[in-house]
Amino acid sequence: MQRSYSQRRALWAITRASFKAIFANPSAIVFSLIFPIIFVLIFGAFGNGGGPSYRIALEKGCDTSNAFFLALKQNPQIHIVQYPDTMAINKDLIKGKLTCIINIRVATDTSQGPRLTINTRSTTASSNTFSGFTQLLDYSRLKFEASLSGNKTEYVKLEKPLISSVKQYRQIDFILPGQLGFSVLFSTLFGIAFVFFGLREQLVLKRFYASPVNRINILLGIGTSRLFFQVINVVVLILFGHFFLNFTLQHGAITFIEMLLMTVLMLFLLMGVGLIFSSVAKTDANIPLLINLFGFPQMMLSGTFFPIEVFPKWLQEICHILPLTQFNDAVRKISFEGLSILDCWKEIGILVIWMGITYAIVVRVLKWE
Repeated sequence: MQRSYSQRRALWAITRASFKAIFANPSAIVFSLIFPIIFVLIFGAFGNGGGPSYRIALEKGCDTSNAFFLALKQNPQIHIVQYPDTMAINKDLIKGKLTCIINIRVATDTSQGPRLTINTRSTTASSNTFSGFTQLLDYSRLKFEASLSGNKTEYVKLEKPLISSVKQYRQIDFILPGQLGFSVLFSTLFGIAFVFFGLREQLVLKRFYASPVNRINILLGIGTSRLFFQVINVVVLILFGHFFLNFTLQHGAITFIEMLLMTVLMLFLLMGVGLIFSSVAKTDANIPLLINLFGFPQMMLSGTFFPIEVFPKWLQEICHILPLTQFNDAVRKISFEGLSILDCWKEIGILVIWMGITYAIVVRVLKWE
C-alpha cells in the first residue's frame, strides 16, 4: 500500500537543508555576527560616542535674557533641549540622555554690580559627559568675565552641582541594542532575498511547486532556518555584551527572553521585505541596491549608532515611523528600563502595521518562476 505524502517530513527536510546552506556561506557568519561584535567593541567598550556634545535642559524660572546665557547658547557643543514638563526632563536625566539641568538666577544684591548664580543638577547616569560640561562652563565663565572691560570682580558664580545617584547608563546599553537591529536587518534581508532569488532562477522553486509539497511549507522551511540562525546570533550578541561588557539585563532571564521575542517579531517583518525584493529584482545585481535603499537610511536614522535626538525635529518625525527605530527603542526599554514587552505596545503596534503592509505586498508580487 502506497504511503501518503508527509508534509511534516517535507517541511523538516527543507528547513534542515536551508539551515546547512547558511553555514556553507562564510559571509553569513561575518555580516550577522562578527561585524556586530566588532562594532559593539569599538562603540561600546572603547568609544566615547563621538566628540564632546552636551545636551542640557533649563530649570523652570531660569533666566535666559542675560548676556552670559546668550553667549553660552552660541557654543556649538551645547544643545539646549526643550521639554513639555519637568517629568519628561527628569526621565531623560535618569536615563543619561541629558548632561544636566541648569538654572541661572540674577542676584538681588546689585551693590557691587549685577551677578549671576548658576546651579546645575545631574545624575551618575550622565557622569561620562557632566565632568566635561562643568569644565566647559567654568571656561565660559572665565572668558565672559575677561570680556567685561574694567570689571575685575566675580560676575558669574558657579554653585556646587547637585548629583543624584541613579542606575548607571553605560555606552554599551545604547550601542548593543542598535547592533542587534543592525545584524537582524542586513543579514535577514540579504539571506532571504538572495536565497529565494537563487532558488527561483535555478528553477528549484518551480520544481517544488510541481511537487506535492505545499507552497507554505516551502516558505516556512526556508524562513524557519533563517529565523533560527538569526536567533542564535542574537543570543550570542546579548550574552557576549552581558558577560564581557556589562550590558544591562534588568530582570535577568526574563529580560533576555523578552528581547528574543522582539527579535522574532522583527525577523518576521524583515523576511517579508526580503521576499518582496527577491520577487521584484530583475537580476541578482539589483538586490543589494534594493536592500541598501531600505536598510541604510534606517541604519543611520533609527538610533543604531547615535540618538535620533541629534536630528532636526522634522527629521525625528520620520525616524519615529521607521521599523528599526521601533525595534531599537523597544529593546532598550526592555533591557535597561526593565519594562515588560507588553509595555512596548506602541512599538509593537507600529511593527505589526508594517508587517501587515509588507505581507499584503508579498501576496501580490511573490514569484515562483
